[in-house]
Amino acid sequence: MIEKKPSCIVLGGGGFIGTNLCRRLVNDGHRVRAFGRNSPFPEALEGVEWFQGDFGDAAALAAAIETFDVIYHLVNGATPQSANLDMAGDVQRNIVASLGLLEICRKLGVSRVVFISSGGTIYGCAQQMPTPETAPTDPVTAYGINKLAIEKYLALYQHLHQIDYRILRVTNPFGPFQTSIKNQGVIASMVARALRDEAIEIWGDGSVVRDFIFVDDVVDALVAAAHDRSSTRVFNIGSGEGHSLRQVLASIEGLLEKKLDIQWKPGRPLDVPISVLAIDRAREILGWTPKTSFEDGLNRTIAWWRHGCQ
Repeated sequence: MIEKKPSCIVLGGGGFIGTNLCRRLVNDGHRVRAFGRNSPFPEALEGVEWFQGDFGDAAALAAAIETFDVIYHLVNGATPQSANLDMAGDVQRNIVASLGLLEICRKLGVSRVVFISSGGTIYGCAQQMPTPETAPTDPVTAYGINKLAIEKYLALYQHLHQIDYRILRVTNPFGPFQTSIKNQGVIASMVARALRDEAIEIWGDGSVVRDFIFVDDVVDALVAAAHDRSSTRVFNIGSGEGHSLRQVLASIEGLLEKKLDIQWKPGRPLDVPISVLAIDRAREILGWTPKTSFEDGLNRTIAWWRHGCQ
């Protein structure tokens, strides 16, 4: 007898990771619904049920979630920069709204919540590189603090109400369907500006190191987390390797065969010097490993932008 595949709702399904995840889930034969305020690429969501609504609207959220088995919580209403500028508003939009989601899950008996946290900000200025899940969590941005708070509330709801969950601390994802509109996604911004022959702003001297991971590998991890039967709840998801911004710029220059116009800006206190994650736990427990090299992912990202972001 063939086991029925769980139905999945992707909160933030019109966003960068959400669009890629929805496409994969549909291709894998799941019933899929995307929930969000808008979708910049509606044609990419063929076969996906679209439910328009605001994450802070509890009634709309409950109506969207009802009858679905697995919830992917990808909603994020801020960037590290914007969260610091409006900390109280960020708490309301993300933490309070996520608590509303957990109450809905409790009432509806949702089988699992998969939450995307932030591997890039949760650990702050980590002392251990690559950084494991057991490292201290000392965010230096409001964005990271809010992600960590949601993680703690997920654990509390599991303790009090047996809501099953998995948390993926994702580093710096990039790839198709990531735009530079929200000023989030350094590679998307660099590639878009480079192709338009516009200046690229770099905060600091370019020595900041980040762990970049291609979006297809993130989607693999999300799918694996939804099916995981272990007792482990938190997983780092990254490439396990670091690239400085100078290295990223050099790679883009090489692939585009053109000199980039770079404007150097003063460094920012929210930018930790280096962030690279240890991914052994995900490899051992989820059976997941990143398959896409940085160079191949960058090539595919540039190709997507060159073909009109389709």
